[in-house]
Amino acid sequence: MSTTNSAKHLPDDPPNDPDPAAATAAAAADADGRALRRMQFGWYINDWANAAFSATVLTVFLGPYLTTVAKDAADAAGNVHPLGLTIRAGSFFPYTVSFSVLLSVAVMLLTGTVADRTGRHKELMCGFAYVGSLATMGMFFLGGDRYLLGGALLVVANIAYAVSVALSYAYLPGLASPDERDKVSSKGWAYGYAGGGLLLIANLALFQGHDAFGLDSGTAVRICLASAGLWWALFTVVPMLRLPSRAGVAPAAPTATTATTAPGEPAAGSLRELGRTLRRMREHPLTLLYLAAFLCYNDGIQTVVSQASLYGSEELGMEQTSLVTAVLLVQVVAIGGALLLGRIAHRYGAKRTILGSLVGWVVTLALGYFMPAHQPAWFYALACMIGLVLGGSQALSRSLFSHLIPPGREAEYFSFYKVSDRGTSWMGPLVFGLAYQLTGSYRSAIISLLVFFVIGFVVLLKVPVRRAIEAVGNPVPERL
Repeated sequence: MSTTNSAKHLPDDPPNDPDPAAATAAAAADADGRALRRMQFGWYINDWANAAFSATVLTVFLGPYLTTVAKDAADAAGNVHPLGLTIRAGSFFPYTVSFSVLLSVAVMLLTGTVADRTGRHKELMCGFAYVGSLATMGMFFLGGDRYLLGGALLVVANIAYAVSVALSYAYLPGLASPDERDKVSSKGWAYGYAGGGLLLIANLALFQGHDAFGLDSGTAVRICLASAGLWWALFTVVPMLRLPSRAGVAPAAPTATTATTAPGEPAAGSLRELGRTLRRMREHPLTLLYLAAFLCYNDGIQTVVSQASLYGSEELGMEQTSLVTAVLLVQVVAIGGALLLGRIAHRYGAKRTILGSLVGWVVTLALGYFMPAHQPAWFYALACMIGLVLGGSQALSRSLFSHLIPPGREAEYFSFYKVSDRGTSWMGPLVFGLAYQLTGSYRSAIISLLVFFVIGFVVLLKVPVRRAIEAVGNPVPERL
């Protein structure tokens, strides 16, 4: 009887041993998940590292300080003469930014092609990061009337920054599924603003208390500039350890993109590949249309960011402490803004959310034009408005573009994208500088940037994103 009952109830008893195949698959999935999170964290920290250059150097300290140095070197008419040219001292910084970007375009395109051709994305990304960080640390020696030294260091640092960040963007398609990409990109921007903001807090404390440290204001500014380079160098160690050498979604079989370059011919082979890339990009006109839209509106965004401190100090009469506080507000609010717009995009789609943010930029720019001088409270309110739309518009633009890239060509395409990304815009600073050159008014210069947002909005509105993603052979996310 007991034997019969035991046999009768055997099927209902739980198995003594788990399915080995299921256990192995679960363990492998768990390991893959941990590896992916490890890589994502390394990628987030890369934004944390390089955001110090954007926030402390480009956005806050270098513009007003380099302008002051240029004015100290100016002639009686208020002009300086770099390379034999005659320009207003107040236009030297925006002109130098434009010049650095024109040079960085060629370097980015060639380096992106080399990265996709050799698979050395991490080595190139970190190498340029350390070149940029060393040039930034060299800004400690910018003093007196050494405006040419400041311009040269800015050119080197901005080129290195542009190339390094373009290569980091190429990792995004391999770090998240199509439906998770907006979230991961937004989180990366949030990390960037958090890192840049944390360093700004320390720099603000140093600048405000420079007398207590026995420093004059100029020396304090130069220490702040150098600190951004040191921060950048230290935290770049994390992506060096956690990111794989190759970025993106590489084809399994060797191709022209993944093949190793023949010894002695890396440059020539990459130049030929760059020429093929330029020709192949014409096969994806919808991707190029999106790039045109991004080129327009993000040039406006980056010019507002890079010239805001100059506008605040020269036109609105803001003290250096107020400028740093305002940019710190931008950094803090942008963390929430990036995450908030990422959530909105999850519900309404990235394209609609970006279009809405561009409307917010137009309103913000108009309010900035009418902003009263010597009113820090109004300037802080403007900073909060900028922060609300800044992080989200850029994070979503990055993730949306990642869907429009043919697999295996991430670094090349993101090099084109980076032509107008953070700190690398050239048309906007050129228009800003020309407007000031012609009118002598920074208000005229700031309102001249409206054209970039209007044109970018109209062009983006015409991009059929779903068809563009299908055209390059990528899976289409649930919401666009």
